[in-house]
Amino acid sequence: MEYLNPARAPYTAHDRALIGTEHARQARAHFARHPSYRPTPVRTVPGLAGTEAVHVKDESGRMGLGSFKALGGAYAVHLLAEHEGGGTPFVCASAGNHGVSVASGAAEVGVDCVVYLSQGVPEAFAQRLRGLGAEVRRSGEDYEASMAAAIQAAERNGWRLVSDSSWNGYTGIPLDVMRGYTVLFDELADPGALPAVPARTDGPAAAPGALTGLEAYSGRLNGSSAATGGPSASPSVHHGAAGAPTHVFLQAGVGGLAAAGAAYVRDRWGEQPKIVVVEPEGAPCLLESARAGEPVRVQGGRTTLGRLDCLEPSLIAHHLLHHLADLYMTITDDQAADAARLLAGHGVHLSECGAAGAAGLLALTPAARDALGLDDASRPLVVGTEGPLEPK
Repeated sequence: MEYLNPARAPYTAHDRALIGTEHARQARAHFARHPSYRPTPVRTVPGLAGTEAVHVKDESGRMGLGSFKALGGAYAVHLLAEHEGGGTPFVCASAGNHGVSVASGAAEVGVDCVVYLSQGVPEAFAQRLRGLGAEVRRSGEDYEASMAAAIQAAERNGWRLVSDSSWNGYTGIPLDVMRGYTVLFDELADPGALPAVPARTDGPAAAPGALTGLEAYSGRLNGSSAATGGPSASPSVHHGAAGAPTHVFLQAGVGGLAAAGAAYVRDRWGEQPKIVVVEPEGAPCLLESARAGEPVRVQGGRTTLGRLDCLEPSLIAHHLLHHLADLYMTITDDQAADAARLLAGHGVHLSECGAAGAAGLLALTPAARDALGLDDASRPLVVGTEGPLEPK
């Protein structure tokens, strides 16, 4: 399923106050003091998916924790400890990696931590959490049930809830989590991290009054001859800022990473890069929220992409992506598995969740490729969010 975002609008000063390059700079300065912090590598795969090259930000070795989430929960915990002091335990719900980050951060500041996992989270994650000193409690059959249990425990015991999702009345801590994620994108702005994207000067100019790729695609989706309310962009232009990716594919569960990445990309590189949000076919909460124009809970279906299996979006993530993302799409479990195998053949070893952004790139329909201007001169960015952690 593909959904062109008709609400696409420019990044604003209000967005920048929430999350942008300055927050990334602050978070990166914080992590620069951490003994395990190193920028993660960018792996370049020439010709993948019919592009000039695909850049894969490989988070599999992030700070010894194996995923980008090392930058989020731990950052929020560190800030809470700095501002409020230690003592009061931290509590969270997790599908795996967020809990590992929170537990790691709690151990570093010497505070107890309790992590709620649903019954479906692999025991390998529970073992890692216990190894970091966290108490693990199983509750419910899905992430939403474990989240409800964590909220109840926080309220009952006076513990500090560290969630990577947000809702009305609870936004400050999740925003800090998202600001931590921006560190990985800020590393891409380092000199030489991404090669400059050359300008395209070949190809005919669009005729006066002709539909751009996005407009034409939106018209086909909506059953009309023109788009309404969507962005305009020529599919044959790939100039942008020096070193900027032409496209960014961001996998999403509740949407924290996708929204953090979208905000950073817009603040750093402007409106030119096309941003695509990729979700499991069984949990398209952001796509359906974009379609509805407000956060909605979806019924969902079966998916093996456990760290992306979220049925309700983060409020902040939805509000940002609702106007910053160009396209939402879903992938199947098989497409994610195929992408992971393909990347492994190029020396990039990720889990199926970790390869979900690449799976989105590979699964785009011809109409979507045309709409996004994705061709043999494109240099998309995908984030390999985690290593191959699933137990065999």
